[in-house]
Amino acid sequence: MDTTFWDEADRLLVRYGAGFTPRVIERACGAHVFDRQGRPILDFTSGQMSAILGHAHPDIVATVSSAVASLGHLYSGMLSTPVLELADRLTATLPSELSKMLLLTTGAEANEAAIKMAKLFTGRYEIVSFDRSWHGMTQGAASATFSAGRRGYGPPAPGNLVLPTPNAYRSPFRSPDGSYDWEAELAYGFALVDQQSAGSLAACLAEPILSSGGIIDLPPGYLRRLKEMCEERGMLLILDEAQTGLGRTGTMYAFDRDGVTPDILTLSKTLGAGLPVAAVVTSGEIEQVCHERGFLFYTTHVSDPLAAAVALTVLDVIDRDGLVERAARLGGRLADRLLALRDRYEVVGDVRGRGLLQGVELVKDKKSKAAADALGTAVTAACLERGLHMNIVQLPGMGGIFRIAPPLTITEDDLHTGVDILEASLQAVLDTAPELR
Repeated sequence: MDTTFWDEADRLLVRYGAGFTPRVIERACGAHVFDRQGRPILDFTSGQMSAILGHAHPDIVATVSSAVASLGHLYSGMLSTPVLELADRLTATLPSELSKMLLLTTGAEANEAAIKMAKLFTGRYEIVSFDRSWHGMTQGAASATFSAGRRGYGPPAPGNLVLPTPNAYRSPFRSPDGSYDWEAELAYGFALVDQQSAGSLAACLAEPILSSGGIIDLPPGYLRRLKEMCEERGMLLILDEAQTGLGRTGTMYAFDRDGVTPDILTLSKTLGAGLPVAAVVTSGEIEQVCHERGFLFYTTHVSDPLAAAVALTVLDVIDRDGLVERAARLGGRLADRLLALRDRYEVVGDVRGRGLLQGVELVKDKKSKAAADALGTAVTAACLERGLHMNIVQLPGMGGIFRIAPPLTITEDDLHTGVDILEASLQAVLDTAPELR
């Protein structure tokens, strides 16, 4: 380990979450990052779940070089052709109701704008989200985030209420035959929301697959019923597809599987393929009412031409290279391999997700389903030693849940290599530290 580097990091940097991966990264290309010693590390997280085209994709490199040299940033009241082109291209990939785009830079920022829009449109202020949600670290988004970060910062924005996360593996809501009863759970959740509400329900903000919450995929039918229950209460449905949008799950958007159109859609991470790009997309009606009521979201990098140019390139490459279909195909291969691990190992409790966004939950044993945080940490370290970067959910009681989200461009050989390393690492830890079972 480069002790001088890490000593300097301790001296100079504000620590902002979990500890740093103990490798100094010098460069990245395709599905790999390379440390200071030149050792390749297979990237099973696409950076921060964002670099869906892999690292240093030549089309992105060319676009950024060209845009920075000609038109990178403008006064926020100025418009450029790339922004209009992106709005046209992006909305063409969505249901016709979603026809208006606001171009921003981060996921938290997009969720802030969506929340403000929902409040202004409805004239209400209460926001409902899942109890394992993560929507960002700025005030409005953080107030709708319940998985972590709520203590010690003073009061969150008033009017944030929770629904139980539909975790089929652990939910106590069961039918007589033992199957998961998500309909009863959702009805129970909204009964609690109705009881807590001050009569000002504005919107429900949800991820179609909760990522930081442990790769919790909403069951088929859940999203449709959620939208119906929102409509019954005059609420808007905001879907946060920061990690699930643009092909990651094997459909262009995760909500496509359910045939449900949100009132407001937020995109980030995948839209910029690793660069800071985000968007809010909504209907003409919502945009018009918000405009008439003075909607304000005038930020430094709103409608930046560089962000638009990058997002246009991402859409081009996804379409040209058939990456949505590729994610579905490789996702099937990945699921087969992970399910085989579940069948083979007593400590692999559950496998879930879609396409190239899947999760593996490690447990003490299948009967108790007891959380296995220490085992997850040990397997993560063993994977890194063997050249694979894996990410476990860094939340108490959820440290045994791996998030697997390789680039959509990963080769099938590299995908299998990654799972091989994961299995070898799991077996090695079980052999050398059986107390972690």
